[in-house]
Amino acid sequence: MKKYLFLVSVVVALCLGLIFSFGTAQAAQTPTVVASLAQEAGVTPTQPVSLTIPFLEDWMGSGHADVTALAFNDWNEDSPAEIPATCAKCHSTPGFEDFLGVDGSAPDVVDKPAAVGTTVECVACHNDAAIAKDSVTMPSGLVLAGLGAEARCMECHQGRESKVSVDKAIADSGATEPDAVGDKLGFKNIHYFAAAATKYGTLAKGGYEYDGNAYDGRFAHVQGYETCIDCHNQHTLKIKLDACKGCHENDELKIASVDDLKNIRMAGSQQDYNGNGDISEGIFYELEGLQGTLFTSIQTYATDVMTASIAYTSTTYPYFFMDTNGDGQADAEEAVRENRYPLWTPRLLKAAYNYQTSIKDPGSYAHGGKYIIQLLYDSIDDLNGALAEPVDMTAMNRIDAGHFAGSEMAFRDWDADGEVPATCARCHSASGLPQFLKEGTVVAQPISNGLECTTCHNDVKEFTIHEFKTVKFPSGATVDSGDMGTNLCMQCHQGRESSVSVDKLIGDTEADVQSDSLRFLNPHYFAAGATRYGGEAMGAYQYAGKEYLGYFEHDPEAANCADCHDIHTQEVKTDTCAECHEEVVEPEDIQNIRYTLVDYNGNGDDAEGVYFELQSMRDALYAAIQTYAADTVGKPILYVGDRYPYFFNDTNANGEADADEVNADNRFASWTPRLLRAAYNYQYSGKDPGAFAHNGQYVLQTVYDSIEDVGGDVAAMTRP
Repeated sequence: MKKYLFLVSVVVALCLGLIFSFGTAQAAQTPTVVASLAQEAGVTPTQPVSLTIPFLEDWMGSGHADVTALAFNDWNEDSPAEIPATCAKCHSTPGFEDFLGVDGSAPDVVDKPAAVGTTVECVACHNDAAIAKDSVTMPSGLVLAGLGAEARCMECHQGRESKVSVDKAIADSGATEPDAVGDKLGFKNIHYFAAAATKYGTLAKGGYEYDGNAYDGRFAHVQGYETCIDCHNQHTLKIKLDACKGCHENDELKIASVDDLKNIRMAGSQQDYNGNGDISEGIFYELEGLQGTLFTSIQTYATDVMTASIAYTSTTYPYFFMDTNGDGQADAEEAVRENRYPLWTPRLLKAAYNYQTSIKDPGSYAHGGKYIIQLLYDSIDDLNGALAEPVDMTAMNRIDAGHFAGSEMAFRDWDADGEVPATCARCHSASGLPQFLKEGTVVAQPISNGLECTTCHNDVKEFTIHEFKTVKFPSGATVDSGDMGTNLCMQCHQGRESSVSVDKLIGDTEADVQSDSLRFLNPHYFAAGATRYGGEAMGAYQYAGKEYLGYFEHDPEAANCADCHDIHTQEVKTDTCAECHEEVVEPEDIQNIRYTLVDYNGNGDDAEGVYFELQSMRDALYAAIQTYAADTVGKPILYVGDRYPYFFNDTNANGEADADEVNADNRFASWTPRLLRAAYNYQYSGKDPGAFAHNGQYVLQTVYDSIEDVGGDVAAMTRP
């Protein structure tokens, strides 16, 4: 009897496999088949046999089960009628099983063509190998590991080309100039629904990234909605609209359909990317505007540079065709393979590839819209280099404000390392600041694509903020601004060094003695909080025996960070300034503000803005630093504000930063205490670009004292 029961169980399992493979036609027959087998085995079921296939109906209504789709029928008329090995992985169940090694073949490769007649069926994803899979290799060669269940999705939704393959195609074509036609050059198609390539941005390099430009990385949504199956039902493939409503539905936006998602625009997207003047439209429409501009540029380039008009259709391979009648459209008689566009140059291929990349992921606005924006923007800009009448891009924007500029070094500097180190993670990762609030310390964090909502907000529905009751500066000073928002901002906008750390490094070394133990200390960027608190925070170097101004008392209506800056764009609220300072109309007018008629820099103008007083004194300090380094230390010095470690040896003593001098191996290392203090204050006064407004007189004091100490001429100057 046990043998018979075992036999029945095996048969049932086999039937289940057939059901998973072939769908409902077999499902309807299965109970009868199993009952008859049981009867033949001499086993009398105590109740009717009934089998239910989980999510079968959900799957049957999805694109993965569409037996009529071209994705599963494109090879039916081939001879032989089979799906090539290059396509079988994603266009058939046997092909995916072959790739996984379920059929006993080597994994991670498709060994043979697959028979036509299947879709992406249950057993494609529901087998031991698929369930264990947690990594994918992108077309660029990037290996993404630790993915979990979404690895199954990303194996096919990753595209088939990348910057790497486009560059290789250009190199192989022999086209050495951007506008030279390559005899072997043809259009490269990223393929359909490359959502993973969009999501992982510059890490995957699915788009064509122009050399010298930086790009956004992995787009991170909020916690709980970061993977494919967090946002899509894995069986119906439909977007989980109710989940979107939780954060995105409000008085202005109701989400009743997928189309409504096109109107979503996050608070961190406050730039006019496509230049149409509308910063309230959804990111989908920003992309749509850029796509339109890029395609017009492609057509103009083809007509003016290649003298052969081009047309495009997204539905017919190979997508770009000769526009024989010049009407700008790919008409039915034009959209045939024999009429494919033949005159590809490197410049045209890059732009066309990015245009196609933006089109073929219809959800790109949600998967990684900022990355696609950058690809489109750069493609337009590159084509402009060859057009007689370039597109006016002055109203367009490529990146976001600093906190959300995921392409910039503040967030991309650790891509090669794989994580943001603990020493940087509090302010250069999305998750560091919340950890610091919770635990009082920060460990290494995952690399971020800019800050996220949860970095500053403890509730992403009510948008309340994390509460820091005090702020501890690098000097050890602790303050409470009385405003939780300002306390939050100052957790990062405080610098990383202070008078205390400079003195500690110097120790008892004599002022003009070089020491190998000395190195440049970088106060870091945007230390606005330390500037505002002046002598209390000691962010700049304060010379012994000198008195320094403390906290800068502004107007009560402009006392906190958010009073003067938009919390998402960080832009100055010029309307707030204009209430007291009538001369302020545009943001740059803030530089003209003057509240004391004292000629600090000694140029005879006591009415120029404090900004200009400070810049003039900074110039004098740099000149004094160079003189001291050359005459006293015997080592000419250079400064470059955007290249770490900032100070370099002036090897040819020409006073200019030549290209071969600005590198880490040529860093300036001949420090004396006197030179270090002055260099520190020079860097500090420049790395808070709003220092003139945050506490201008405090910074003027530190710059004046540095000029004086390093031997510069302060005879005509006045110390605040």
